[in-house]
Amino acid sequence: MVESFATTSLLGNLPLYGGYCSKDVSGKRRAIDIIKFPPMEFRFRKLVSSSSLPRLKAHRQLIKCQAMELTKEAYREEGQSYQDFRYQIDTGVDRMPGLWPPPNKADNPGLQNPLLRQERMGCGWLAAIFEWDGVLIEDNPDLEKQAWLALSEEEGKSPPPAFILRRIEGMKNEQAISEVLCWSRDPVQLKRMAGRKEEIYQALQGGIYSFRPGSQEFVNILMHYKIPIALVSTRPRKNLETAIGAVGIEEVFNVVVAAEDVYRGKPDPEMFVYAAQLLQYIPERCIVFGNSNQTVEAAHDARMKCVAVASKHPMYELGAADLVVKRLDELSVVDLKNLADIESAEFEPELEMELEEEDDPHPTVDVDDGFW
Repeated sequence: MVESFATTSLLGNLPLYGGYCSKDVSGKRRAIDIIKFPPMEFRFRKLVSSSSLPRLKAHRQLIKCQAMELTKEAYREEGQSYQDFRYQIDTGVDRMPGLWPPPNKADNPGLQNPLLRQERMGCGWLAAIFEWDGVLIEDNPDLEKQAWLALSEEEGKSPPPAFILRRIEGMKNEQAISEVLCWSRDPVQLKRMAGRKEEIYQALQGGIYSFRPGSQEFVNILMHYKIPIALVSTRPRKNLETAIGAVGIEEVFNVVVAAEDVYRGKPDPEMFVYAAQLLQYIPERCIVFGNSNQTVEAAHDARMKCVAVASKHPMYELGAADLVVKRLDELSVVDLKNLADIESAEFEPELEMELEEEDDPHPTVDVDDGFW
C-alpha cells in the first residue's frame, strides 16, 4: 500500500479521479471528467494538505484516491487492464466484468424460443417430491417400532430385533412382512396383517399432526413460484388423506402417491418414478425430499436429486444426499434450480469421449518393425 499510494499521491504527483460531479458558481451540478487534488506532504509523520479546502473534504478526497490506487494495484497484480473502467461513486457491482451478475445455470442462450428460455430461467422446469412422515410432518420413529412389536405379539411371532426394524424402515407393510420378516406369503394374510399394523400405528399416534419447523413456509414458497409438488408415502391412501385434511393442505399437492399405487416401497425407486410420470416431468428435473438413506438410494436409482432432512438421523449419516439440511426453510429456489440443472458433463460422458477421440490431431499408426 505504501508503494502504490505514496509514489502516486505523496511524492509530488497529482492523483486523478474520473466520473466526479461538482457544483459551479451558480450552484448547478456539472460533470467533470478529471479532477486534480492539491499536493500533500508529510510533516512530522502527519499528512498535511496545502489546499484551502476544509480538512473533512480533503480527508474524503484522500480516501477516494487511496481506494482508486489500491484497485489499480490489484488489477496490475492480476495482469488485467484498468484503463477501460470509469470509476463511479454510486455503483460498485459492475467494476469488474465477469463477476457480476452471476451466471444463471438455468439459462441457455442457444435456445431460439424466447418463451421456452424464459420458462427455463423461471421455475417451470423442476418439480418437488415430498415424503410425509419426518419431512413435512413431525414423526416419532418409536411409534413405528412399537406398532411392529405389538403386531408380532398378536400374531404369535418372535419380536423383530433392532437391525431388522431399521431395515424395514420406509418399506410397504406387505413388502416388509413377506420379504424381511417372512411371516407369511399369502396375499390375504399379508393384506390383513398390513392393515392391522396401520391400525395399531394410528391408535398410538392419536391422530395429531403438526408441521415440522420451516416446512410450511417452504411449501408456501414453492406454491408462490408455481412449482409442482407431489406427495409420496407408504401409508394407505385413506390415512394419508385424513392426515392431509387435518393440517389443511388439501390443495397443495398436484399428485399424491399412496401405498395402494405401487407394488414396492423404498429402497425401490418405484414410488418416485411413478410420481414423476404423473407430474409429466423427466426424472432429472425432479427433486426428492426425504429423511433417510433409503430415500436417498431410491431417489438416485430413479436418476433424481435428493435433499435429506436431518429429522431422525444426524447430518453426518446422510452424506450421500445431494444436500442435507435441518429445516426445509434453509433452502432457496436458487438451490433447487442448481440441483435440477442437467446441462452438465455428468449426463453426457460418452459424447465427450467420442469428441476427444475425433479431435485427436496426431493419430497413431502401428508399424511392423520386422517388415523393414
